[in-house]
Amino acid sequence: MIAEGRVALNGVVLDTPATILTSLAGVTVDGEPVEAPAAARLFLYHKPPGLLVTERDPAGRPTIYDRLPEGLPRLVPVGRLDLATEGLLLLTTDGELKRQLELPATGVERAYRARAYGPITQEQLEELIHGVEIEGVRYGAIDANLERRTGANVWIELILTEGKNREVRRVLEYLGLKVSRLIRTRYGPFVLGDLPVGEIGEIKQHDVVAFRKDPTRKGGGEAPKLVEKPRPAGRGRINPNESTAPTSLPKPRPVRRITKATANRADKEAFAEPVRQAQPGRDPVVLTKATKVKRFYDAKPKAGTAAPVADTRPKRVFNPELGRNVRAKPPRDAKSAERTERPERAERAPNKSTPRTPGKALARPSKPRTVKTHKSRTRK
Repeated sequence: MIAEGRVALNGVVLDTPATILTSLAGVTVDGEPVEAPAAARLFLYHKPPGLLVTERDPAGRPTIYDRLPEGLPRLVPVGRLDLATEGLLLLTTDGELKRQLELPATGVERAYRARAYGPITQEQLEELIHGVEIEGVRYGAIDANLERRTGANVWIELILTEGKNREVRRVLEYLGLKVSRLIRTRYGPFVLGDLPVGEIGEIKQHDVVAFRKDPTRKGGGEAPKLVEKPRPAGRGRINPNESTAPTSLPKPRPVRRITKATANRADKEAFAEPVRQAQPGRDPVVLTKATKVKRFYDAKPKAGTAAPVADTRPKRVFNPELGRNVRAKPPRDAKSAERTERPERAERAPNKSTPRTPGKALARPSKPRTVKTHKSRTRK
């Protein structure tokens, strides 16, 4: 642009880039004044496993830029996370801030939580504070602590300041452990916190300014503001790109209270057999609603229609001798009296087998009585 003569300072076209500028005041490009650079923006992204931290992949594997919402400015990642590693990934719009965060000389800490399989002791982890050399590569001090152990699986927290390629995995494999999960939880003063997986949030501007003044400070200030993803406009949602004002949403209907009566009525309606209507030309018989069958206890005689029923119960009269009511005897005529009269009882004939003798009856000989005097002795 300078060689083409498009850049000027205070109206004088520049012919060399070796020009010292104290500010952008008076600098123009094609006659238009140059605007002041925008403030650096910093974003937190909860990277899920299975995404590459690159703009494009020749093998066609998914990248973080395929999952970021639309409408964001051009972002560059601060450092990298490998394909299987998840957790906090910083994205920024400023290359100078990116370099400040990545340099080991800045002393920005990175915190990881690793789940590994194998035997390990706290004493072995404490030896990493002095650094370790693996296959000719020197790794700096690592503050490692054993969080908890579940059988042969252990959770280890590691804090380091260099962040070399696959540093955590190589150091733990050097100690005989097999890493099954690796999560970055903190980068400098910025903490992952409760940021959902796959979501992105922007750091407050005053927290970014405070970090640039003191990169080694602790604490990340306020929680990041989540970046809302654009919602599809074809499912009854409001499109932010449309200029029309959003319509008022309908009020929610009141919740209907279900009582025992309404529940019973709904059950009857659900299990009731439908009455099929007769179709002309197909059904010769017309279906009608069945009448209710009356039981004997439902029938009630109408007034004036039923004949009087004669009372067949026997009458009762008062008996002065007994002092109470007794059943009255019906009158009898002569024929019924002759038919129902019982003959006189005949004199009983004497028994021929046992002749009777006048006088005192003969006494029968009695059997000798047995008197018990003791358990083992008896006396007659």
